[in-house]
Amino acid sequence: MSLSAAAANTSPNAKSDVRRVSIFGSTGSVGVSTLDLIAGAPGKFSVDVLTANENVELLAEQARQFGAGLAVIADESKYAELKSFLAGSGVEVAAGREALIAAAGRKVDWVMLAIVGAAGLAPALAAIRTGSIIALANKEALVCSGDLVLGDVKKYGATLLPVDSEHNAIFQVLDFDQIDSVERLVLTASGGPFLDFSLDQMKSVTRAQALAHPNWDMGAKISIDSATMMNKGLEYIEAVRLFPVAPEKIDILVHPQSVIHSMVEYRDGSVLAQMGAPDMRTPISYTLGWPERHSFPAERLNLAKTGSLTFCEPDTVRFPAIRLAREALNTGKSAPTTLNASNEVAVQGFLSGEIGFLDIAAVVEECLTRAKLVELASIEDIFECDRQSREIARTVIASI
Repeated sequence: MSLSAAAANTSPNAKSDVRRVSIFGSTGSVGVSTLDLIAGAPGKFSVDVLTANENVELLAEQARQFGAGLAVIADESKYAELKSFLAGSGVEVAAGREALIAAAGRKVDWVMLAIVGAAGLAPALAAIRTGSIIALANKEALVCSGDLVLGDVKKYGATLLPVDSEHNAIFQVLDFDQIDSVERLVLTASGGPFLDFSLDQMKSVTRAQALAHPNWDMGAKISIDSATMMNKGLEYIEAVRLFPVAPEKIDILVHPQSVIHSMVEYRDGSVLAQMGAPDMRTPISYTLGWPERHSFPAERLNLAKTGSLTFCEPDTVRFPAIRLAREALNTGKSAPTTLNASNEVAVQGFLSGEIGFLDIAAVVEECLTRAKLVELASIEDIFECDRQSREIARTVIASI
């Protein structure tokens, strides 16, 4: 299943005057940016569902501001608090994992899937099965279960649009009608806050340092993934799932300015690059307006102000996460799911102070060694592999 085939399935409501939207993960950086764009385009969108993991106050504020039909909090213990905040507003309130999945099954024109991690998989599948336009900001869904997700996109006639700036860039410049002419795809990486750090320096980096990304304003988990460059490893796997190009034709290039978001090189020597300011509102606005381009108030690129653009090859000795992701993809079966699950646990271990920064990749590598390699034929298989991989990761962390 190629992304070009998915993109051909345009929602019948795509060009209506008002696009009905739902945002899963509305209080995170992507969700907040999405609502910022919607606020800047009055009369073009109506909000049906907003969800959050545990940020009740912001979720309630968003639901009131945008007149949402339903607000869902994943943390069931916060249901009463959310209900209290939204009393008298007319906004329906729900809580828990099953409520999230049910909300994702509500038919709308456009869905933003921005729940971080494997927790976003079940809502993603439920949303895809409505046949809506799906803006996918959850890379883990494709890493863990690419065949299942893309199979459902085809089966239910959904449209899948990548939100990650790198994959969104490729989607914009890849000629799906001339795939045989593509020599390679190039995913760019900022390099994160430790691009110039030695291994010795990285041994003692702090949580605050790792969260301080030089270019992007992101949530904690994604920021740490950027610092370890695991985000680029996950994006490599995602690119293999999304685009009909052989894995060996997908490269990674470090580009600290984050101006060129990705490139496509063709056999005639042409290299097409999508450029823009390092602002997630740009790829989000592209998916919000697709298949048209709307005028959204995203930051504009000023190359004269940027001055120069630089590039270098990624160092997989200092940043082994890229190597681990490639190895997991080559291994196949359940390895990518184990990679993702163990990384999520390791990142949380670092954020909570249980392990050091360099231990994150070490935990993932050990888990890939210990975990049983199995075929994943269903979502239940994926969840069980995820569960077992997390247990192994916690055991590894406890031994450090």
